[in-house]
Amino acid sequence: MSAKIYIDGQAGTTGLEIASRLRGRRDLRLLSIDDAERKDPAARARLFREADIAILCLPDEAAREAVALGEGRCRLLDASSAHRTAPGWIYGLPELSAGQAEAIAGAERVSNPGCYPQGFILCVRPLVEAGLLPAQALLSLHAVSGYSGGGRKMIEAYQAATPERLEHWGARPYALELRHKHLPEMHCYSGLQQPPIFSPIVGNFYKGMITQTPLFAAQLAHGAGPREALATLGETYAQAPFIKVAPYADGSRLDAGYLSPCACNDSNRLEIMLFGDAERFILSARYDNLGKGAAGAAVQNLNLMLGCAETEGLT
Repeated sequence: MSAKIYIDGQAGTTGLEIASRLRGRRDLRLLSIDDAERKDPAARARLFREADIAILCLPDEAAREAVALGEGRCRLLDASSAHRTAPGWIYGLPELSAGQAEAIAGAERVSNPGCYPQGFILCVRPLVEAGLLPAQALLSLHAVSGYSGGGRKMIEAYQAATPERLEHWGARPYALELRHKHLPEMHCYSGLQQPPIFSPIVGNFYKGMITQTPLFAAQLAHGAGPREALATLGETYAQAPFIKVAPYADGSRLDAGYLSPCACNDSNRLEIMLFGDAERFILSARYDNLGKGAAGAAVQNLNLMLGCAETEGLT
């Protein structure tokens, strides 16, 4: 029988993206709710009971309320940031460590990872685990994302803006109080004793993302340098279907010397690249903030929870 999937918050950006990836699959059936009933607790509770897995695509507080409504009725996959470091929830980043995919597969409650943290964690954690980067290292993270990462209101604001307004906006740094909601999971899962200084930027493009973590070779242990760091990352993700580690200083990834944030769009691919020299280098991760950064990651986790191929329905 087909697994029954209910997307609570199906009209939001992430809900629509997930539904588009699941539509047409024969191994599952998407349950839908009438627009008039989307906020009706009784109607939603009925769908929670009917579903095998419910995916929560809601603001954080609404996601917490949905957990109370759906708990015990079906398995839960939360795409909000409400439960990413909460006890009793499995962090939905299959590439996090050995055994993480199996933990996701058997979990009753899985929290989908945030978009920005994935690039940072996947670049840094293997170096900490290998002893190349001390856990007490103080790092910074610079990142740029398409405006779709801000959800419906930001999408509407950008798409309604005049050309003059868009030119005035340019690329906009934000979260300048250094309290971005993604910092707790970066701290929790990177292996570092301190979260990074995180400086995100929203760009005037719909989707696509780059995270960049600068490092001095002197920060690495055992006399290691950038080539050893990259080799560690390559070994870590050699069997990961969606993580691609580029060769050292691979200029073919650049366009006239520039690194486009959009080259992985419409895929679930995350590319890790290293640029710099023997003394200073930058670890870059490039991916689709609506793909591997959100909806694609949710489908990857859903596949694991359903016991089917991790790559099912994903490119």
